[in-house]
Amino acid sequence: MSTGIDEARLVKLLKDLVKIDSVNPSLVPGAAGEAEIAEYLREWMNARGMKATVTEIEPGRVNAVGVLKGSGGGKSLMLNGHTDTVGVDYMTIDPFDPKVEGNKLYGRGSADMKGGLVASMAAVDAIIEQGIELRGDIVIAGVCDEEFASIGTEHLMKDMRVDAAIVGEPTDSNIQVAHKGFAWIDVVTHGFAAHGSAYKIGIDAIAKMGHVLIGLEALQSILEEDQHQLVGPGSVHASIISGGQELSTYPDKCKLEVERRLIPGENREDIEIEMQNLLKSLSEDDPKFKADYEITFYRGPMEISPEEEICRLLQEESVKNGVEPRFVGGSGWMDTQIIYDKGIPAVAYGPSGKGYHGAVEWVDLDTVYHAAAVQAEVIKRFCA
Repeated sequence: MSTGIDEARLVKLLKDLVKIDSVNPSLVPGAAGEAEIAEYLREWMNARGMKATVTEIEPGRVNAVGVLKGSGGGKSLMLNGHTDTVGVDYMTIDPFDPKVEGNKLYGRGSADMKGGLVASMAAVDAIIEQGIELRGDIVIAGVCDEEFASIGTEHLMKDMRVDAAIVGEPTDSNIQVAHKGFAWIDVVTHGFAAHGSAYKIGIDAIAKMGHVLIGLEALQSILEEDQHQLVGPGSVHASIISGGQELSTYPDKCKLEVERRLIPGENREDIEIEMQNLLKSLSEDDPKFKADYEITFYRGPMEISPEEEICRLLQEESVKNGVEPRFVGGSGWMDTQIIYDKGIPAVAYGPSGKGYHGAVEWVDLDTVYHAAAVQAEVIKRFCA
């Protein structure tokens, strides 16, 4: 099929974005952030007649958003992609010198997720180049901070209203309609500080935390009994533990940082009930057990129906372009949930690659081209 996608321009655009250092400073203190890449996107979108704006959310943390206005009366579609990357110190290739070998383009962010963002940009570029008039608006959103706290999409969605959204995360050309959520939980056990010889007085907060750890292991076994068809079971694990001051003193406090992964159908209230029940049962068995908890960060899971129009169009146009996609789920969390939480059908759809967050990262250029071609056709149909 004739796609209208200029492959040479697509590759150049991806190289340009990979060359820009946009490491997330919340992950790597002092890193570049997204200001430079946001300015590149703004200039690119303005040059194509889109109305582009750059918004600084925090110092150096920047969104670039462009709108291609339709003639009116049609449905609007947002193409969302994060511009930040993880760190590069451990990479064994030059992270900002993109190299093409065969059908692979190497560099930090090539797969996660500048390749997906470029696919969306190339799709819109093809629409503009062909002079296709649409009734609905197209929005390209290059957002910051997805790799840490997603302040970019959170800020964007305070005012953004569209009829559907595609997030260009790498999905191996499949359509991701569900993913897990997560909660970060601090658990603190309280003991009583005393001299190390005063065993009748001192209460060991670290030893008391051992009971919490055993309880979390039991909870994991329960969670594995409930399997979601696309993302599997929920999970819980202990991540970081700290406590005590010196060898000769009973520790009066111990802190455990826990991560709980949620499947679609679970929510924050479920986590509250689990933690309350766990700590209550331990205190009933041991009158000296005292503990409290706090959910310090929460992101919900999401799932939309494959019957949604945006899902159906992606499937149909992918098949026309020679690939039979699957409807899949993901174990990681994505910005799709923030968009979905506003009542907007949102799916993840993008190219293939390897080495996400790894020492060698690359994206499959054939799948970037495929994602661009599919999205161009979806735009024509959805926004018409």
